[in-house]
Amino acid sequence: MELPDELTHPAFFTGVGAIIGYSLILAFMTVVIFGIPYLIFTLLG
Repeated sequence: MELPDELTHPAFFTGVGAIIGYSLILAFMTVVIFGIPYLIFTLLG
């Protein structure tokens, strides 16, 4: 499957990469901030 010429511009790849990168960081921080404390309080409580 070939992408149209508009979607092969380096700016498009940069934007998609930034969105994916920030999404991964946000998911990781959500797990660290909410998931780990939840597990700790569940195990201790």
